[in-house]
Amino acid sequence: MLPRGRPRALGAAALLLLLLLIGFFLFRGDLDYERPRPRGAAAFDGDPPADPGGHNGSDCILPRPRPPKCELLQVAIVCAGHNSSRDVITLVKSMLFYRKNPLHLHLVTDAVARNILETLFHTWMVPAVRISFYNADELKPQVSWIPNKHYSGLYGLMKLVLPSALPPDLARVIVLDTDVTFASNIAELWALFAHFSDKQVIGLVENQSDWYLGNLWRNHRPWPALGRGFNTGVILLRLDRLRQAGWEQMWKLTATRELLTLPATSLADQDIFNAIIKEHPWLVQPLPCVWNVQLSDHTLAERCYSEASDLKVIHWNSPKKLRVKNKHVESFRNLYLTFLEYDGNLLRRELFGCPRPPPPGAEHLQRALAQLDEEDACFEFRRQQLTVHRVHITFLPHKPPPPQPHDVTLVAQLSMDRVQMLEALCRHWPGPMSLALYLTDAEAQQFLRFVETSVVLSARQDVAYHVVYREGPLYPINQLRNVALAQALTPYVFLSDIDFLPAYSLYDYLRASIKQLELGSGRKAALVVPAFETLHYRFSFPSSKAELLALLDAGSLHTFRYHEWPRGHAPTDYARWREAQAPYHVQWAADYEPYVVVPRDCPRYDPRFAGFGWNKVAHVVELDAQEYELLVLPEAFVIHLPHAPSLDISRFRSSPTYRDCLQALKDEFHQDLHNQQACAKRAR
Repeated sequence: MLPRGRPRALGAAALLLLLLLIGFFLFRGDLDYERPRPRGAAAFDGDPPADPGGHNGSDCILPRPRPPKCELLQVAIVCAGHNSSRDVITLVKSMLFYRKNPLHLHLVTDAVARNILETLFHTWMVPAVRISFYNADELKPQVSWIPNKHYSGLYGLMKLVLPSALPPDLARVIVLDTDVTFASNIAELWALFAHFSDKQVIGLVENQSDWYLGNLWRNHRPWPALGRGFNTGVILLRLDRLRQAGWEQMWKLTATRELLTLPATSLADQDIFNAIIKEHPWLVQPLPCVWNVQLSDHTLAERCYSEASDLKVIHWNSPKKLRVKNKHVESFRNLYLTFLEYDGNLLRRELFGCPRPPPPGAEHLQRALAQLDEEDACFEFRRQQLTVHRVHITFLPHKPPPPQPHDVTLVAQLSMDRVQMLEALCRHWPGPMSLALYLTDAEAQQFLRFVETSVVLSARQDVAYHVVYREGPLYPINQLRNVALAQALTPYVFLSDIDFLPAYSLYDYLRASIKQLELGSGRKAALVVPAFETLHYRFSFPSSKAELLALLDAGSLHTFRYHEWPRGHAPTDYARWREAQAPYHVQWAADYEPYVVVPRDCPRYDPRFAGFGWNKVAHVVELDAQEYELLVLPEAFVIHLPHAPSLDISRFRSSPTYRDCLQALKDEFHQDLHNQQACAKRAR
């Protein structure tokens, strides 16, 4: 006979056991889902069994990795052309925003992208970021034999050759498409290498559309893939193991075999990666799908996340890009636009606790800045001279004109408040232009939209726009001119300002004059284009010199700055110009600042002069010091249109300190010029 309390205890135990069993059956799926795979375990043992959601295991939740402290992270990106270069910059901004580790970016580029990105990263000067470039043209023969229908063309196949293209001592690398945006620290992605087994060489996220299931439309024949297949927008590559496994032979044999029955790749490298994984499933380590949330058509991306904080990497892998349809696309778009317009200067922050060699030139700049006296009334000027502005050359697609021996590029600079001048300028000047724009990151995107929606501007492929990102209180006018001048590709340049419209015939007339005067024979000459101005906002532009003289006599036109600064253009001798039939010589005089046509290799502008005042004058002084003859062209003219004064001009006129600092810069300039001339005499 049992003790009296035993049945009650047994009943309670039975009830507890029943509750545990009920809980087990209710939550078994979640427990299985969150159970981490043992470290080093293979991802596949043959084809995985299909689950109700059609997953192949890439959305399993691995243990949260610890980002390695100060480890150098290796990242590879394939990039070609102007538009792709802009995408890379936005991607890099998102990486830099969250990163706590030094980065080494391996950029496989064409000549256009390399020119853009090399200049940008050199002037960006981000600490603890190293850049290496690889020539995509040298890699093209390795993939050019593969027919590819994807819009990325040959460049979409180049991830296949990364193991041989990247340095042989590079063991691991993260490979990224240009259309991804980070929402987390990239070191967490790097840490997932620790989950690879001894056989696994590729980390990928499952494809989140039904593409590889082959049921999207009638006669849809995708390349072979394991289940849903994998997306190659984000890849972890064990390069050392791939080389040991004979990767080059592996992918070429697979591609050759599949192309016997398939006409071409539809998704570029992704098709070939998936065909290899289908045959060798043990090669892949499935990654949690939050590391590649794909916004393609018919996407299942919403199954990857429940909250915004879950997101790690957003992938705009649709030709529609930001116009793709998704329940949460507004949130994704806002994140992308945040980095698109984010001030890149704020990303120049140091990585504390991770000592790395500073960017080239950074130590010299720091020493020079440390020597400045903040109590100096001219401190802003001194600091502006030492500012290294980020420069994004050829911000928009640009096709340079074919080489011509007497061709001329119009060179000018502007800020956002002068953008409205561009359409009129394009109508007046049919030749090539090189324009430097001083913009914030947000303004650069506004300018991009302005050009894309302008019928006049979008039709011009020979106008090169170079964005110099805004930093500091002063307008670095001569630095901007130097950027535009350095990017001119024709033998001669017309150094103008954005608020001047040239005569309709000026482009053809300048080329004819250069040929007639035989400037190509080594003659050092600056061709002066007389400048005029109107105070009328509604103005009928003269089509000839005769019409201009009539407007001048009627008082509708004036010689430029006649009322405010006659010394600036008086040496042009407008009275003589009225009657001139041939080019004539004029002598340089103090404060002369004409608009001139000179060879492309002319002296650069002195960057000390920022803001309003003496910026062009100093350049003409330099031309005279180097013995350029000044020739006024009898049929040439430009006309200044009225506009509101810039902030710097208003500040100049109202600030004695500003004028005093300008005078100090002029004195320094004259002293430096005197020293250069003395050195040149001694050398002779």
